[in-house]
Formats: sequence, C-alpha cells, structure tokens
Amino acid sequence: MQHSLPYHIVDFSPAYAHQVSKLYHQAVQHIRHPRYPQAKLDAWSSSPRSNKFWQLKYQRNRAWLALDSAQQVIGFIGVETHFKQQGYIDCLYVAPTWQHQGIARALYQQLQSWAQQQNYPLLSVDASYLSKGLFEQHGFALKQVCYQHKLGHSFTGFYMQKVLME
Repeated sequence: MQHSLPYHIVDFSPAYAHQVSKLYHQAVQHIRHPRYPQAKLDAWSSSPRSNKFWQLKYQRNRAWLALDSAQQVIGFIGVETHFKQQGYIDCLYVAPTWQHQGIARALYQQLQSWAQQQNYPLLSVDASYLSKGLFEQHGFALKQVCYQHKLGHSFTGFYMQKVLME
C-alpha cells in the first residue's frame, strides 16, 4: 500500500522567500551541538535575511522546497547553476520540527535527479559537522577540510564531491 507523504517537493518560487528566510534562521538557531555554541550560531545567522536575498539567489540558481499539507516551507535545498560553481550545493535546511523524517534526503534526491538530467559531471558541497553524514550516505567523498570565517568565528567545513558521470 502506498502511503502519501506529509509533504511534497516543488521548485522554488519567489513567493516563498520569506518562509525560506525564516526557516534558515530558525534551523540555524535551533542547532544544539557542542561545536556550535550560541555565539557561533549568532554569527551564522543573527536574524532572517531579506526576502530579496533569497529571491536573487535562486533567480540565478536552482532550489527546491519541501512543503507540508498547509503549503508551509519545511525544508529547502539549493544548487549553483552558473559555470564555475555548477553543481555546488549551497544550502540544505529542514525546519527543526521536521528534522529526522527523511526530508533532507528527499530534497537531495530531487536535486541529484535534476543534476543528472542536466548532465552535470559532479556535485559538490561544503558540509557542516551536522550534514557530513547525510552526504556520505549519498556517496560523497571528502576532498578537503576547509574553514570559513564569519564575524570573528571560524567554521569548519568538509568540502565533498560526488561524481555523477564517469
């Protein structure tokens, strides 16, 4: 018997920019991990970004949203589409109350399927400590550890790649 999912995935639409902005900020601020003290979370996202930021970002790139039955954004993933950074996954966030329910996996699978249709040779990501395991499960290999600096805080990232076409 086929069970219907409590959410569905759609292409990003500028009308959802405000919800995406709130979700991003809430997801970051909800992190409870020893590597991410509150001061680091505040440096990561001190307040929701403008709707315009998200609208412009996904005007030139691609993104997908997970919407619940009330059409509320409960997760999103984005990928760079312009030449130099093509296939770079720039965002993957799920609302705190919806985490650990397969939404990130479903969003990633949507992105990978699309990237394969576009004949992208590979996907890449700067994974956090929290997302590294998900990307490893999907066949990404660690290429190098990297560091980002934001408002006086250093963030460790894991630059990972997955080859889609040999």
